This record gives sequence, C-alpha cells and structure tokens, in this order.
Amino acid sequence: MLRVGNEAACLACRNLVSTNMGVRFRVPLQKLHPLSRAIHHRYSGNTNPQRPPHRTAARYFTSMSRLPMRPPKPPPGSGGRGHQQQRNFWVVRLASRLLKLRYILLGSAVGGGYTAKKTYDEWKDMLPDFSEYNWVIPDFVWELSEQIDFEKLAKALPEIEELAKLLPDLDKIGENFTFLKSLLSSETSGDPPLKATDSSTAATQEGSDKQYKKSSDKERLDQLQEELLRTQLKYQRMLERLEKENKELRKVVLQKDDKGIHRRKVKKSLIDLYSEVLDILSDYDANYNTQDHLPRVVVVGDQSAGKTSVLEMIAQARIFPRGSGEMMTRSPVKVTLSEGPHHVAMFKDSGREFDLTKEEDLAALRHEIELRMRKSVKEGQTVSCETISLSVKGPGIQRMVLVDLPGVISTVTAGMAADTKETIFSISKAYMQNPNAIILCIQDGSVDAERSIVTDLVSQMDPHGKRTIFVLTKVDLAEKNLASPNRIQQIVEGKLFPMKALGYFAVVTGKGSSGESIDSIKDYEEEFFQNSRLLRDGMLKAHQVTTKNLSLAVSDCFWKMVRESVEQQADVFKASRFNLETEWKNNYPRLRELDRNELFEKAKNEILDEVISLSQVTPQHWEAILQKKLWERVSTHVIENIYLPAAQTTDSGTFNTTVDIKLKQWTDKQLPHKALEVAWETLQEEFARFMAEYKGKDQDDIFDKLKEAVKDDSIKRHKWNERAMDSLRVIQHNALEDRSITDKPQWDAAIQFMEETLQSRLKDTESVIGDMVGPGWRQRWMNWMNRTPDQHIRNETKNELERLLKLHDEHTAYLANDEVTTVRKNLEGRGVEVDPVLIKDTWHQLYRRHFLQKALSHCSLCKRGFYYYQRHFVDSELECNDVVLFWRIQRMLVITANTLRQQLTNTEVRRLEKNVKEVLDDFGEDMEKKTHLITGRRVQLAEDLKKVREIQEKLEAFIEALHKEK
Repeated sequence: MLRVGNEAACLACRNLVSTNMGVRFRVPLQKLHPLSRAIHHRYSGNTNPQRPPHRTAARYFTSMSRLPMRPPKPPPGSGGRGHQQQRNFWVVRLASRLLKLRYILLGSAVGGGYTAKKTYDEWKDMLPDFSEYNWVIPDFVWELSEQIDFEKLAKALPEIEELAKLLPDLDKIGENFTFLKSLLSSETSGDPPLKATDSSTAATQEGSDKQYKKSSDKERLDQLQEELLRTQLKYQRMLERLEKENKELRKVVLQKDDKGIHRRKVKKSLIDLYSEVLDILSDYDANYNTQDHLPRVVVVGDQSAGKTSVLEMIAQARIFPRGSGEMMTRSPVKVTLSEGPHHVAMFKDSGREFDLTKEEDLAALRHEIELRMRKSVKEGQTVSCETISLSVKGPGIQRMVLVDLPGVISTVTAGMAADTKETIFSISKAYMQNPNAIILCIQDGSVDAERSIVTDLVSQMDPHGKRTIFVLTKVDLAEKNLASPNRIQQIVEGKLFPMKALGYFAVVTGKGSSGESIDSIKDYEEEFFQNSRLLRDGMLKAHQVTTKNLSLAVSDCFWKMVRESVEQQADVFKASRFNLETEWKNNYPRLRELDRNELFEKAKNEILDEVISLSQVTPQHWEAILQKKLWERVSTHVIENIYLPAAQTTDSGTFNTTVDIKLKQWTDKQLPHKALEVAWETLQEEFARFMAEYKGKDQDDIFDKLKEAVKDDSIKRHKWNERAMDSLRVIQHNALEDRSITDKPQWDAAIQFMEETLQSRLKDTESVIGDMVGPGWRQRWMNWMNRTPDQHIRNETKNELERLLKLHDEHTAYLANDEVTTVRKNLEGRGVEVDPVLIKDTWHQLYRRHFLQKALSHCSLCKRGFYYYQRHFVDSELECNDVVLFWRIQRMLVITANTLRQQLTNTEVRRLEKNVKEVLDDFGEDMEKKTHLITGRRVQLAEDLKKVREIQEKLEAFIEALHKEK
C-alpha cells in the first residue's frame, strides 16, 4: 500500500508540475488518477472536487516528485520532451525493482540458514546423555565428531531465559519434596508433622486450626505412605516376574546354537545337579514332611563360636553379615560350593551374579542375605526355618553343600521371642537327625569347654561320632589364655568331651576384626601355626590344622557319603512315586494331574471368562434392573414425603408448588447418592450372579474358595467414580422439571404406573390394619382364632373412626382435639377405654387407606383426561396433577437408568475387569494365598506327584553323571 501511494503521489506530481525539467504542465483534473485526485484535494485544502487546486499544492508536489536520478538532456524541439522523460522514468523504476529483488533473496537465504541452524541445535539439546554408552559407538564416529567446531554452534544456542520458560516449575516440585521429607522425618523422630516457618504466624494461629492442620497432614502422609507401599509392591512383583522371564529366556538362548536350528543340552557340574535336588527337597520337605536323607554338611555351634567365619574361610569370601554379640544367622543358609574360573556368588531364585573380588559386590551380597533372613522371619518370631539357597564358585574351592544354622543359645535375651531357644534346637535337630548328614561341630576355643551347649546336642544326634567332624576355633586366643596347653590337646584328641567324632581340627579365623580379608586371615593362620608350640611340641598334628585341611577333609567325607547313599535314596523316591501314582489312579481316574499352579491358571481363565460375560449384558437388561431397583429404593420417599403431602392440599397451584419444592430438595441432596448406590449394588449382584451361574456349568468345586476371595477382593478394591454425580444431578433435575406429556401412550403409561404404585401401597396399608385389629369373623370361625385385648380395642376404635369418615368424606388428614374427645367418649360409652395416642395412630392408617382408595378412583377418571390436559382445560374432576407427577417420576427413572447404564458399561465394568486381573496377578505371585485358597487331598496328591517325579529325574541325572566321573 505504501508503494502504491508513493507511485500515485509521484504521478500526481508529474501531471501537475515538473520543475526539474523547467517545464510546467497543466492537465485537466478529471483525467488524473483517482488516488492522485484524492491526494491533490487533500493537500490543496480544497474539499470540493470542482474547485481548482491552490498553488501551494503544486509547490508541495514539486518538492515531493524529486527523484534521485540525473535529469535527461532535453532533445531539440519541445514536442519530444514528455516522451523522453516517461521512458527514462520507466528504466529507473525497473532497475530499482531488480535491486529490491536481490536484497530479498539475500535476506531470505541468511534468515533461513539461521533458522535451520537454531532448530538443529534445539533438537540436539533434547537428546539424552549417552556418555555411559560410549563403548557401543565405533571409534570413527568420535573421529568425525572431533572435526566439528562445537564452539560456533554453541553461540547460536537460545538464551537461558527462553529455555527456562519451557521448563516445569521446579520450585513447586521442590516444595512438595521438602514437605514430604519433613513429614517423613517428623514421623520417625516423633516431632509434629509440620513446623511453623514464621514465628509471628505461629503465635497468632489458633489451637483449632493447628489441630485441623495436623490431622489433615497426618491423613495426607498416610495416603502418601500407602501409595508408596503399593507402588513398591507392584514394581517388586514386576521385577520378580521379569527376572523369572529373563531366566527362562536365558535357558532358551543357551539351549540354541548360533543358527537356532536344533537345541543342545546345557552341561551342568556335578555339584550343581546335586544342589538342585536339595533345593527341591527343601521346599518339598517343608510342606509335606517327606523323609530327606540325602547328604549335606550341617554347620552347628554355639552363638558367636565362629562357625560363620569357618564357613567363609571354606568359601574364601566374607559373604555373611556380621555383628558383635548379636544373632546374625536367623535362618538356615544352604551354600553350594564348586570350583570355577571366576569367584562369584548367586541366589537360586535370582539371575544376578555377585563378583566376590569386589568389595561393593560383597557388601551388596551381605545386605541381600540379611534382608532375606529378616523377610523370612514371621512377625513375633526371632528365627525362621525357611532355607536361603546360595551358590559360590571360585578357583580352588572344594565341592560340597553346607547348611549354616542359627547359633545355639543358652538364654533368651530381651527382644527375642520366648520360644527362640526351642526353635533353634528343633531346627538343628531336624537337620542333624538325617542319618546321612555330616555334622560340622564348631567349638569356641577361647572359652571354657564346660560352657558349650552344642556338644551335648551333637552327642544326642550322633552318639558314635560316625558322621561328626569337630572344629576348635580361635586357637590363638586359647593358647594365649590357657595356662595348660595340654587342655587343647585333650580337646582335639576327643578326651575332654564325651562327644565322639571322625576327626578333630584346630583353626584360626583371624584377629577378630571385621575388616580383615580372607588372604590376610590365611597368612595369619599359617604364620601362627608355624610358630605355635602346639604344633612344634607335637600336641597337634599337621593334618589337623588350618581351614584348608579342614575343607579337604569335609569335602572327602561329603562325597564318600553321597556315593554310599544316593542310589538308595533314589530307590526310596521311586517307590514313593509308584505309591502316589497308584493312589491317583484309584481315586481320580478321569482327572488330569494338575498341581496347584496349574489349577490356579485354570481357575484364572474361568474367572476372566465370567468377567467378560459381564461386559456382554444387554443395555435393556441393565436399564430394567436399574430402573426397578432405583424405584424400590426411592418409592417410599416419593409417596410419603412428596405425593401424600402435596395431594392433601386444596388446589392444583398449591399441589404443583409443593411438588416442585420437594422434588428440588430431593434432587439436590438425596437422589444422586441413592442412584449411585443402586448402580454399585447392581454391579455387585450381577457379578455375583454370573459367578454363581458359571459355577453350575460342570465347574470344579475346588475353585469355590478362590473365586469367592477374588470376588470379594475385587469389589473391595473397586471405587465408584463419583465425579459423574454432578452431571447426574443436572440430568435428574432437568428430567423432573419437564411436565409436557406429548402423546396418549405416555399418559396411559403414567396412569398405569400410578395405579400399580397406589395398589401396592393400599395392599400394605390393609395388611397393617389387619394386624392391628386381628382376625375377622371368618378367620375366627374357620381357623379357631381369637383377638387379643389390644386388638379388640383397636377394632372398636376402627369401627368408630370409619363411621366418622363416612359422615365426613372430605375430612383432612389429621383429627381435631374435639374429634378425638368425641371418639373417646363414644368408646367409653360402650365400655372401651382408649388412649388418645391409639386413636390417632389408628386414624392415620384408616385415613391412609381412605385416601389411597379415592386416589385410585380418581386415577380411573383421569384415563379420559388427556384431551383436557393437552388443551389446558380447567375442570375440577379432571385436574390430573398427580398423573403428571408420576409421569415426571417415571421419566426420571428411565433417564437415570439410561445414564447409569452408560456409566456401567463404559467405565465401571472395565474398571472391575481391571481389578479382577490385578487381584488374580497378586494371588498368582502369593504362594501362601494359593495354598490357603486351593486345598484338598487331590491338590496335595498332585503336588506330591510333581515333586517326587522331579526329584527322581534330578537324582537319576546326578547318579548318571556321578558314574561317568568315576
């Protein structure tokens, strides 16, 4: 527009005057360009287009028309000057436009390049930090990155203020974390949940506000803690599931060659095969008390006798948690030792390997063992019989299976359960009574031998000492403290104790510092025995000292016991398998042998099918049930609190006003809540109905407890979405506001609904009156029934009140005091003493029956009143306001049922399905829950069969490998 205006101004200047050329042209005003004429009139001050312009306008345009170009030479003759001037002016305009195009192209190129560069930098900043994965990227990529000048690119980055606008509000996040931290810290320290930051504010705050704030903060803290625990449990289950799947996938990958065409058998070591059998037996024996006589090395000793240190010396790693005088071993720990190229440890139910050459992995392993021990101990107990299985591999480690038991105690101290001593004794006896178990008895050499408890226990279990190895620890302290070294000689020769053993050993497990390494302890042990006079004077023999000799001797005894007993144990399990299979064939010939996990999966599929059936319920069925239940829930309120009070008014205006007010109050306060309650109860009943119907379709009754638990737990977890209550209230209010009945079928349906409701109420009222007055004459004669004195008084009162109603058909709902007095005197005249309260109570039921009968007769008259209603005719007989009320109620029920059905099918049923799946997942990961819910001899027999078969197969594979090694 600016360019067009300039050209128009220039044209006006050229048409009016041209002082640069020394020539003055005068052109008629009508031939000028319209825009030029407008500018001419504007600057000439002439508002009338017919008046000639002023001379000042010509001077203004003369100065305005001076262009930055050299004026052309006037050609000879005045006739060609105008033509030459126009040609030169056209050339100048073309040149200026070409120059403008060049600048536009150059500016566009520069701006586009800068924009592309800035976009690239912003995209680059959004990438995550891959510095931890540099080993994945080849070297040539880094060589290429060195050639890029990042300093130039950094200059093009956006300002920090612009980036800060894109970030979230970190202050609010920090405040939330600070609040949560303060709550948690105050909860643990016992301080108040919140501290006032402003002393003046805290001084002026009232006590009630503080109490409310504390309670609200406490509730918020509880909610956060519950949510945190649920999240932790959820992700812990997910982690365990992923670890299990990862383990299975690793097996599959190891069993495939590079091409993936055929599978190969993974070769396991001999001790690993044997350890798997013991792992299965530990679970099997804990549940079903199966006789387990397979060999293992049982490590027993008094508390703090050094048995854990001996086991660590054999495993060549400090793998167990330590404490000064505190009980650290709270459950049996089975350690499978084997030789391998790397010194690592691994739990049987986890795929993580702990590198025992790294101190951080050792600390993590000790922490994990301590957590597993504390987790296995039940509430109110100190020790547990649940076994923790751990495997340790490393160069130079002797192959064997050891079980570290809790230390035997003589006194129960504070903080322990009352039965701790007996529990430890029972656990120790259970492991030592195995006739093929090797007992590694640990005795503290630094204390008096008479204080030992474990030696008597071992003597009871192995009186002849055929499978016991005695180990005396802390010999360095014993040599230093004992006045007579011959006492140590008597111990290692078996002359001081009545206990007998296969062999006696003396070891040193360090100087007592928890920070000592295994290598330093070995060096100290060797140095001590080289310089000890016990060995020098012949009190101890060379093969009886050091943990290295001990581990060799224990390993030899272990494998000797294994070779002597394993085949016999395999025959025992083979016979047990035959007996179990025979029992199954005789008792359950047509059923598959499904264990507890397989039965749970079968039940899980059935339950999910039932839930899916719930989503297939038709909308008509949902709406019919909802409408029926909702009317049952609200009918009493509608009749007693809305219809009856309004119907007893004198005119239709008062009736409609009363109805509108009461409906509004009802909708605002009670109706939406009642509707949601009905919908929630309907969902529960339908869910239970489908579970019960599916139960009758040849379903296994072994799943009854499980399905009932799943149903109850799912309903407890399900929370109705009450956010739709506000919208439901609006919908109900709008439905009740509508009074326009559009057609005759709706009118007839409302009358039918009203008749059914009033007849039901009339029947209930007749029943109440019948109970009040007792049996009639026919029942008294036919059934030999009599009235009670109270019923006789009620009957006389009823007869008197009925005569009053016949005289006054339009009587109000309440009796006046003089009427009550009259009725009482009439009854006293017939010899009946009546209380005024009884008269009023009887009158209430009689008037109710009278009113309902009149309403039913009026309802019959209104069947022909739709014509008058539609044309708004006023007729006292056919003022059917009560029909309109029941139509409004009926329409509200239909619309509410439709709304609730949509919420059920679109939201609540799906959320219930999700809850059922979550409950099933939780139950599937909780073995105790499955054991409690899926019970019976059939389940136990299937579990026994599965375990026995698995043990027999593992034992046969181990025996085959054992023969090959021979």
